[in-house]
Amino acid sequence: MKQQELAIDGMSCGHCVKSLSKELSAIKGLTVQEVVIGKAVIEYDPELVNDEDILHAIDEAGFRLAM
Repeated sequence: MKQQELAIDGMSCGHCVKSLSKELSAIKGLTVQEVVIGKAVIEYDPELVNDEDILHAIDEAGFRLAM
């Protein structure tokens, strides 16, 4: 398992936190450790989950990965 902290742009409230948590949790092989405004900490199996899966979930929730 790999743990990663992601900086997320566009989050501003509790609804944002719930929305992102829901999208990330839907990825098989990924566990959400923590989501707060501006940050998500995830743990995942790199054999089941790739970067595109994570980016797609962030986009579906209406946010973007901070660079």
